Amino acid sequence: MPGMALLLALLLSLSFSWPVSDPQVTRRFDPPPRPWLAGHRGVDLAAVPGTAVRSAGAGMVVFSGTVAGRGVVSIAHADGLRTTYEPVQPARLRIGETVAAGQEIGRLDPGHPGCPTAACLHWGLRRGDTYLDPLTLLGLGRVRLLPL
Repeated sequence: MPGMALLLALLLSLSFSWPVSDPQVTRRFDPPPRPWLAGHRGVDLAAVPGTAVRSAGAGMVVFSGTVAGRGVVSIAHADGLRTTYEPVQPARLRIGETVAAGQEIGRLDPGHPGCPTAACLHWGLRRGDTYLDPLTLLGLGRVRLLPL
């Protein structure tokens, strides 16, 4: 079945794209060894404040609002995937609204903890309760071998 995993990764990379133009990865996905420990559950992408943030893939808006003082948008995609984008000034999106791949979902707000530039988009990916590396959507994630 390793061939199926490779095929799935290839198909996903064809249907997803970067959420901001000309991104620079400033911090990679670094999940904690246990779910309750500290870690980095996404990828930080440096961009200019006010940059258009676009849905990385087609899906449905499941959240658009403020969490802990930061604007957040979450999009549900096929196969149980969910992407999140913060800090953003969300576009006028309704829960349940469908969005196309590349559709603007907000504008990047300045600042993000640990960001070495004026603004970084924190881009996250989950399947259920499991956090995943969003770069795998682009075929760029780190390869890890898991035990059988």
